[in-house]
Amino acid sequence: MENNLLLAIFVLLAASVALVPLFKALGLGTVLGYLAAGVLIGPYGLRLVSDTETLRHASEFGIVMMLFLIGLELQPSEIWRMRHKVLGLGVTQLVLTAVLLAVIIHFAGIHWNAAIVIGLALAMSSTAIAMQTVEQRDITKTDTGRASLAILLVQDVAVIPILAAIPILATSGINASVGVDLTDAVDALDNPIDWLTPLTLIGVFIAAIIAGRFLVRPLLGYVARTGVREAFTALGLALVIGAALLTQYVGLSPALGAFIGGVLLADSEYRHELESNLEPFKGLLLGLFFISVGMSIAFSIMFTEPLRLLALVAGFVGVKFMVLFGLATVFRMHLADRLLLAILLSQAGEFAFVILQFAQTSNAFEGVEYDLLSVAIATSMALTPLLLLAFDRLVAPQLDARHDKRQTDDIDEQQKIVVLGYGRFGQIVTRLLRAQGFEMTLIDDDPAQIDLVRKFGVKVFYGDASRLDLLHAAGVKDAELVVITVGGRDRILTIARNIRRNFPDVTIAARAIDRGHAHELMELGVEVFERETFLSAISLGAKVLAQLGYEPDKALELAKTFEAHDNKLLHDSFAVRNDQDAYVGLVRQSMGLLNAAMAADTLPDPQRPVDKSPTTDSD
Repeated sequence: MENNLLLAIFVLLAASVALVPLFKALGLGTVLGYLAAGVLIGPYGLRLVSDTETLRHASEFGIVMMLFLIGLELQPSEIWRMRHKVLGLGVTQLVLTAVLLAVIIHFAGIHWNAAIVIGLALAMSSTAIAMQTVEQRDITKTDTGRASLAILLVQDVAVIPILAAIPILATSGINASVGVDLTDAVDALDNPIDWLTPLTLIGVFIAAIIAGRFLVRPLLGYVARTGVREAFTALGLALVIGAALLTQYVGLSPALGAFIGGVLLADSEYRHELESNLEPFKGLLLGLFFISVGMSIAFSIMFTEPLRLLALVAGFVGVKFMVLFGLATVFRMHLADRLLLAILLSQAGEFAFVILQFAQTSNAFEGVEYDLLSVAIATSMALTPLLLLAFDRLVAPQLDARHDKRQTDDIDEQQKIVVLGYGRFGQIVTRLLRAQGFEMTLIDDDPAQIDLVRKFGVKVFYGDASRLDLLHAAGVKDAELVVITVGGRDRILTIARNIRRNFPDVTIAARAIDRGHAHELMELGVEVFERETFLSAISLGAKVLAQLGYEPDKALELAKTFEAHDNKLLHDSFAVRNDQDAYVGLVRQSMGLLNAAMAADTLPDPQRPVDKSPTTDSD
């Protein structure tokens, strides 16, 4: 089948369509669905596709694409802000895990050279699994999400020195003496040619900064002004491939090049446009990668050496779990976050394949060891979704603060206004309403927050706002208005959907995360909403205009005009939200009309450019 490319692609897509939605519906996650699809069509399943290596090489571009998009999200200021987690969690995890695994593997009978290489490889976690899980759970901004990103960032960057060290570790093969190894290593360091690698890396990085500032950004602006969307997408793909090829050309990881390219464009005005154009490619290619991993699981080794395989997987997964849990404890993370982080990064990752393949070609260990390690890595990746499922079903309900032993409060009053959520957002809303004499029933699911505000005389009931029985007890059926101010996109939608289904006549006012979230609320019939950062950004913009020389009243007038225009755009774009081309066209037209309408009201300044850049406006 591998000789018929179209048929192979059809089989891959058909298996994905058949299994991935099924596994997602069963609560098993999309990653496990892709792995199952790979097992089904691979050499140990129906044997519909057997060229595993070629497929894996092609699918590794998904990892390159993902790291580019991760880089786009990481502005240099954000990396600096995360420096304590990068050093304290990332570096410590990698070094400590690699040392422990190397020691254990050495005492199991493996030479030090090979033990160190294997320890470094198994210390790597799967960026694809972890980051996709973080995104799907919408925990990017939580302690778990930031800690995962810091650790994975260190691991991805560490691939380069690890690959550079392997030839030194394996200079004379696994049977060489330590003295010979050290002599060869010293000779290698004395060779001036070997110093070219770090100098080349520095040169490439400087060249990338210069090219990103003076070549890539003007090119992005030129292509954006043409209005040809497919050309902008093609340029985005070319940037990813070009950055990967540049580092690959100098003998470094292609994924690192893509990551650096993303970071250099993180503060660009075209960041959101690049993200929206490349996101579909990333998802499809990552799915292909997981399929290739499923195909590579050699079940023959599972049958011939099951105990050895089980001991290997349990050993390195257990060591990584303990190290991660211990470091998270040092950083005083919540118990649930500690467990989730440890499970999320306990598997071996895609870069482990790269390290082990390179070590094998350098004669660091025999081919039989590589086969066993490859199956162990793939098995650990397949186990992660199952461990996460067990955590969600068995552990999280017992540890999450929202599921504390505290019982739901008996709601002994029913007001015409019910406010669900009493965090920072909800407090501002309720203070405004209370100042006008309105009485409200306040409900929140954070015991610590409730205990705190009750000290100030504010009565807040404890309970989960998504529960139908609590909504009945709060008198939602007879309420005039329900205000949803809880955090989290999915939680807001779940509560709104529940209220609309069971209390269709109640007016809902809701907190919206961004424009897309507002459209989802509009689909549910929620007409009263506000984007959580929109008005604060408008207010700051007015203050900035005043700082730049505008009269304060004029600045406020311009801000009000912009606000009205954007709210009109929000409602107009609702009708074409599912048509990407029509949506982009509408936004471009709207931006042009806004610039023209406001031009006469601005201060005369011929040097000030008119913004014609593409926008995805996430507010």
